[in-house]
Amino acid sequence: MESDCSGGRDPQEPVVNALPQARGPLSAAVLGLVTAGPPSPGRVLGPPAGPADPWSEDHQLALHLCYELHDRGLPDTDPAWEWDPGLLAFRAALERPFLTALRAEAGPVRPVSEALERLLIEPVDGTGPSHYLLAEGERWQAREYLVHRSAYHLKEADPQMWLVPRVHGPAQAALMAVAYDEYGAGRPERAHSLLFARMMVDLGLDPRYGYYLDQVPAPALAVVNLMTLFGLHRALRGAAVGLFAVVEVTSSPGSARLAAALERLGAGPDGTLFYREHIEADAVHEQLMRRGVVGELIAAEAELEPDIAFGIAAAELVDDRFAAHLLEHWRVGRSSLRSPLPDGPG
Repeated sequence: MESDCSGGRDPQEPVVNALPQARGPLSAAVLGLVTAGPPSPGRVLGPPAGPADPWSEDHQLALHLCYELHDRGLPDTDPAWEWDPGLLAFRAALERPFLTALRAEAGPVRPVSEALERLLIEPVDGTGPSHYLLAEGERWQAREYLVHRSAYHLKEADPQMWLVPRVHGPAQAALMAVAYDEYGAGRPERAHSLLFARMMVDLGLDPRYGYYLDQVPAPALAVVNLMTLFGLHRALRGAAVGLFAVVEVTSSPGSARLAAALERLGAGPDGTLFYREHIEADAVHEQLMRRGVVGELIAAEAELEPDIAFGIAAAELVDDRFAAHLLEHWRVGRSSLRSPLPDGPG
């Protein structure tokens, strides 16, 4: 994207009607298949060729495209591709090395109670993106951060909602209490995805779903792909719960820093409302997730505890990779996007 076009843009305007550019043979194969017309027996994809690098730009974009068929859909594509057996087999061949890498790099997982308690402790010498933006970040870096996070926050808790029919009893009730807040607690204008879109407009960004996809790199896509991977597979419902718990347990302190950072960098009321909303809401959600969802689910289905622990570890891993990508670029004055915004370094 060469320029922002947010002037006068309605934050509720839905999606960009354009597909992204391919980043290699995997994403090119998916794009070529779904844009060639409706599914037919003659249109199939063979298994991905060559050694897989599940963290690569090509691999993560290919996964993202497959997953979007289950979410907002892809522009100019037949909805029937969502359940095409050949494309599902290709997606599974992308998911396997991603899961293998997650399990290998996450290493031995901690017991769930220990892992969640550790997440509650804020390190004295925190060095993540929210700390950086608060202490020394520049406005162009804050705008880049919102572009990265738009891949997730413009859909907010949608990937976690596949969990609803997969947990029952008290755990399901607590999960729905958290989700109710995420979607505005009965007030559509307070839905968190809309608050994020309003924040983007306040900082001169385009709030349309998918507008910045070509600029969002693999580490940010991996964060969103992990949520969808866990949410789509019933066999990974424990991991999905663990990931959702990490999101809610760690959100409140980081949100406070980000609200303060954006205010320091000139954001108006709409530019901080999303994160201010999360300071209090996620303090409540943390208790609901730890005790009402995780605790009750383990009490009902103890066999899911190792999967919940894996979900926690995997969420931390992709978050750490994303943070490292941002700070590696920002600390030397380089854009963390695939192409910079107009006010970013060339």
